[in-house]
Amino acid sequence: MDIGATIRAVRKRKNLTIPQLCEGTGLSKGFISNVENNKTSPSIATLESIANFLNVPLPYLLLNKEQRMNVIRKNERKRTIMGKQQWNVEHLAEQRGLRMNIVELPAGATIGDEPHAHAGEECHLIISGKLRIEQAEDSAELQEGDSFSWSGCVPHKVTNIGDTPAKVLIAVYKEVEEDYEQ
Repeated sequence: MDIGATIRAVRKRKNLTIPQLCEGTGLSKGFISNVENNKTSPSIATLESIANFLNVPLPYLLLNKEQRMNVIRKNERKRTIMGKQQWNVEHLAEQRGLRMNIVELPAGATIGDEPHAHAGEECHLIISGKLRIEQAEDSAELQEGDSFSWSGCVPHKVTNIGDTPAKVLIAVYKEVEEDYEQ
């Protein structure tokens, strides 16, 4: 965790000097300098005082880089071709076990030749086209604007039953196992 760098970045973004931060929090210049350089670890009460002065939520100061906002510009998205039927996957975002993609299925294409299962939860929004979805004994035909969700651990299959490519926005959540030092 790099709390000091976060405090410095917020302070600079708000065009505040160290003396202004000291005046607003009642903390000494040396202490603030040591905090910003990660040479000392402030208490939660001190962090709360700094967060209040900087007008940011306290938890923001405690986030790891991987937990922070991640922006992917449209022209920077990773794209992959998958499966024998060459479905297009556009990777939109990923954050701690949650990922979002747009999948384009050619007419007649199926995600998975056979029903498949995996860990996680899925939510889908059909952007265009017509799909047949199957999960165990359940099935439905859906079209543009329809949405569905299911548990990935139950075998499922998605087929484009239309004459044109189908686009589906898919959000998948798979719990991330944390490594904790003992």
